[in-house]
Amino acid sequence: MSLLRVSGLSKSFGGLKAVDNVSFDLEAGQLLALLGPNGAGKSTCFNMVNGQLPPSSGSICLNGHELVGMRPRDIWRLGVGRTFQIAATFNSMTVLENVQMALVSRERKTFGLWRATGARYADEAFALLEQVGMGADAKRACGVLAYGDVKRVELAIALANRPKLLLMDEPTAGMAPKERNELMALTQRLVTEHKIGVLFTEHSMDVVFAYADRLIVLARGKLIAEGDADKIRNDPRVQEVYFGTGKTFRPHVPLRGAAGGADGAVERGTTP
Repeated sequence: MSLLRVSGLSKSFGGLKAVDNVSFDLEAGQLLALLGPNGAGKSTCFNMVNGQLPPSSGSICLNGHELVGMRPRDIWRLGVGRTFQIAATFNSMTVLENVQMALVSRERKTFGLWRATGARYADEAFALLEQVGMGADAKRACGVLAYGDVKRVELAIALANRPKLLLMDEPTAGMAPKERNELMALTQRLVTEHKIGVLFTEHSMDVVFAYADRLIVLARGKLIAEGDADKIRNDPRVQEVYFGTGKTFRPHVPLRGAAGGADGAVERGTTP
């Protein structure tokens, strides 16, 4: 049985069908990229899986449990973590306290939540920070961290819930190429170690092709393609939707010493 099974998912806003009969599966230990141009319906689809939007029709099952109709916090307690395009942390709190807060919430011990966290769950919080390479910064305020480090803290917060499924909305948005690759390599390692399924949206094609095990592509609310990176890169419908007829994904191999570095980016190439 798949970790996540989405079947016939649809969402309408008045006369607009933002998501139209979309179905896909996600296995434990797999990174699945949800792609599409602006207006394709990927954010709507993503938010329905998280419970932030109710679908008009369809089914979303996590390990056989139907998620449709459940509140986001109840879905979270079933083991669905999430990171956001704009990292969500408490800037005035320390790195450690941010993760401690997530652990307090997990255990539903929210009485006096805003008191000093003290030693509550400190060891477990520190262990999570060590996993994401932020143990040495545990006592620093989140507000003084570089953006890439804030993203690592957010990942530790998401892992505090011991998720079976992790939803990552534009995980590398606003990051430099080196930071992007470091964060996704870390995510890939944690996914493998803990057998977490990851569904992520992403605009950086270098990240998608380097780290996704499978990709699904939406256009105007419909699923138009799914498969591995090579299949998606060479799919004529995907090429047309993204770039128009005659254009394709072409891996970019930067010259040594060229400006911008060898970050493995993917450029938009035009065929004759």
